[in-house]
Amino acid sequence: MIRFSKSLSERTVNWRLARLLSSAVVASASGLLPLAVHAQMTAPKPAAPADDQDAPVNVSAEQMTGRPDRQVNLDRDVEVVKGSTTIKADRAEYRIIQDEVEATGHVWMRRLQDQYTGDHAQMNMESGAGFVTNPTYLLGKNGGRGKAERIDFLSNDQAEVTQGTYSTCEATDPDWYLRANTMDLDSGRDVGTMRGGVLYFKDVPILGSPWMSFPLSGERKSGVLPPTYGMTSTGGAELSVPYYFNLAPNYDLTLVPKYIVRRGLQLGAETRYLGDTYSGTTYVEGIQDRVTGTGRYSLSSLHNQTLAPGLALAWNLNKASDNDYPSDFAHSITGSTQRLLTRDVSLTYSSTYWSLYGHVSKYQLLQDVDNPITKPYDRVPQIVFSGSRYDVGGFDFTTTADFTRFSSGDLVGGDRGFITQTVAYPWVRPGYFITPKLTLDATSYRLNNVGVGQPTSFSRTLPTVSLDSGLVFERESTLLGRSMTQTLEPRLFYVRTPYRDQSQLPNFDSGLADFNFAQIFSENRFSGNDRISDANQLTAAITSRLIEENGLERLRMAAGQRYYFADPKVALSGTTSTTLGSKSDLLLALGGQISKEFSTDNTVQYSETLRQMVRSTFGVRWQPAPKRVLNLQYRLDRTYVNPYTGAQGPLKQVDVSGQWPVSQRWYAVGRINYSIPDKTVAEGLLGMEYKADCWVFRVVAQRIPTSSTKASTGFFVQLELNGFSKIGSNPLDALKSSVPGYQNVNLPDSTANDNF
Repeated sequence: MIRFSKSLSERTVNWRLARLLSSAVVASASGLLPLAVHAQMTAPKPAAPADDQDAPVNVSAEQMTGRPDRQVNLDRDVEVVKGSTTIKADRAEYRIIQDEVEATGHVWMRRLQDQYTGDHAQMNMESGAGFVTNPTYLLGKNGGRGKAERIDFLSNDQAEVTQGTYSTCEATDPDWYLRANTMDLDSGRDVGTMRGGVLYFKDVPILGSPWMSFPLSGERKSGVLPPTYGMTSTGGAELSVPYYFNLAPNYDLTLVPKYIVRRGLQLGAETRYLGDTYSGTTYVEGIQDRVTGTGRYSLSSLHNQTLAPGLALAWNLNKASDNDYPSDFAHSITGSTQRLLTRDVSLTYSSTYWSLYGHVSKYQLLQDVDNPITKPYDRVPQIVFSGSRYDVGGFDFTTTADFTRFSSGDLVGGDRGFITQTVAYPWVRPGYFITPKLTLDATSYRLNNVGVGQPTSFSRTLPTVSLDSGLVFERESTLLGRSMTQTLEPRLFYVRTPYRDQSQLPNFDSGLADFNFAQIFSENRFSGNDRISDANQLTAAITSRLIEENGLERLRMAAGQRYYFADPKVALSGTTSTTLGSKSDLLLALGGQISKEFSTDNTVQYSETLRQMVRSTFGVRWQPAPKRVLNLQYRLDRTYVNPYTGAQGPLKQVDVSGQWPVSQRWYAVGRINYSIPDKTVAEGLLGMEYKADCWVFRVVAQRIPTSSTKASTGFFVQLELNGFSKIGSNPLDALKSSVPGYQNVNLPDSTANDNF
């Protein structure tokens, strides 16, 4: 059925009818009269869906001639519409029986979300097959565009471009574009395929391939990924050409062959999978290293799975061929300094009030031969039961039971079992809270690999009583002219634990806990379960906050100190008194998002006995606008133990980082972590980013320590073509981890402080 849309005024339609009635092409007026009446009476209809093959065809033009049952000739301001397809041109011929349009002169066409222009076009309105000559095109899904000698439409979803270009740049003369002999665009599968393709940047060919494919949207697809290249001081120049297999919607595989100039060809593979009840990723790589003359490899695998309601399986497996593998091949500070590789498999069952957790945990220790460290105990296995019930007649009950078998070669190992029962009765009222709590710990050991005549069994039972209490006062206040609620929150926390001689007990997992605001409100100053400190102490603290009406905390000030009524005697080794004096170091904190541009975070641990700061961190951030941030931090730690050397000595570091535009399109980014005692740069990063309208260029250098005596410098060079691909090595992870507040220059402006 053909409908002629009443798209002009009534006067224009009547003028059309007069032209039709006087046309010499038509045999008689009686043959035209039904067509004229139909055109006059039919109103325009909304576009039909793309898959509606029975949608009517609406045509309009300044002049119409022809036979309404076979062919209509349209002249001047022609428009033909069927569903989601629209054709505009100077002239057109609509063949009714074939449902086909042939248009010439300034042709403009829209198919689904895509647009085309050209000199001459032909289109079957039902099947979507046709062609357009000398076209330009614009893809609606991703903004891709280009021009060609000819485009053939094979269906509503498929098109073949001959001698065409492709780019996501909006300019008529794009900075980058692909040129291909033929290019297939499949919008149904969101895939573009090129044959004889060459990538041009600034009209200079930079990459070519006899065959390449690319996504027309954000969907994943199989194919060769753009090559990545970089350089490190340990391996020299690197080049990799990954191949991606989109095996299924929920799993894939990437092969990563990488050539490292000094070391040889490294082969890697990564697989990812995701299901309704499971997910995971596994990565393996290996190389026949020319430097060492040996085969080297690494493996990592993560998996999480729900086996049944409440029952979960997980593993985290890591392995390296030798001690130096991460430092020789890693490109991040986290990977290069990793010295403990975990191999952990766990099974967890959770119910409403209790859970059961079992796991086997082993470690591979990557030793620094200059400064060896001790390997932690393997847990083969550990089984933990946890249960809790709250508000049972006002009481809260918590139970933890743990059985662990510790193993570490020829060192003393064995089994440890403990059960900890806690009962608390919290009073929580508006303006105050009081929580008395009683904890009972019972622990037993059965050891192996002990010396001749040494005992193999030990036990310990210890009760702990604590009382936590606090008040909350509020008043109206202001900060920088904004209305706030200021709070004053004093808090007292008392702990009493009797002394038990624990010098004969093994130490499998205990250490002195970090002294901070969280730790001073805990019952035990040790971490782990092999040491429980005796205590007769009171912690006093006061906190004040400035809170906006929407609940955002703008400023927080706190001070806290622990007072000892008796010196703790339990130590990590032996029974030597661990006298701390009558009170602990003083803890101070000040931080918050004070204004939209300015935030600060400061903590101080001050020893009144030594009359000096033991540890402190002073940090400020200034972020006046998106992609403009400066960070400054000073860190002092007189208790610092160097992880590479194991020696204790004062740590004094100044850390400066930032991201800042140096011109309209250039952005500088960098970080310097400077060690004052060593007079050296511990870590460093320096880079530049250039943001054009449709591409970004990045060059970054990063220095990272890999051992007590070695450091590695890596170089990243990347060209990101918007909506197409990234060519080169990716520095974004290094930038985000090194520069707090860093924002990708290729993303829309945003700020974390929009709520201020």
